[in-house]
Amino acid sequence: MDKKFLHHIWTQIRPIKPWYFLAVFLIAGMVSAFALRSNNLTMVKLRSNVYQADKNNGNVEVALQELRNYVYGHMNTNLASGSEVYPPIQLKYTYQRLQDAELQKANGANSQIYTDAQHHCEQLYPDSFSGGPRVPCIENYVSQHGTKAKTVPDSLYKFNFVSPTWSPDLAGWSLALSAICLALAVLRFALGRVLEFLIK
Repeated sequence: MDKKFLHHIWTQIRPIKPWYFLAVFLIAGMVSAFALRSNNLTMVKLRSNVYQADKNNGNVEVALQELRNYVYGHMNTNLASGSEVYPPIQLKYTYQRLQDAELQKANGANSQIYTDAQHHCEQLYPDSFSGGPRVPCIENYVSQHGTKAKTVPDSLYKFNFVSPTWSPDLAGWSLALSAICLALAVLRFALGRVLEFLIK
């Protein structure tokens, strides 16, 4: 290889010091750390909003949508952080309210069925007052015509959203910049050593 050409390349890249890249790497790394922390704190706040809406019978749909959109669009927003249950979002109060509503609906329907059973069995056994064949008749009528509360599937009220490995936000771009600068610093250092060796 022509030493003159190598010397020309070396004079072109020598003013670009590796520590320039290292300085940018450190600054971008700090920005990235703060941005990643901010992403996580925002996720925690939005997750808390979902829990509050669930507990206070608020608009759970809107709170869930905001959380979902944020988690899908930002890195370092793992919902399971700080949670011991899986899936991490469980709308237990909303679920309990729906279960209670189904139970009340069934109880209301069964109350009317019990009244119908009494009338039916009074007609079948007009001479029987308390006890006798009327009680088994009523029990049989209720068991045949009674309704049970519908079970609400709890899986519909459990959620987990997965955050991306990299996202095009401040955290993602600063992380990418720090990685590029570190690679350039290493490359510049190695290239300088190689060129110095070849020129001698």
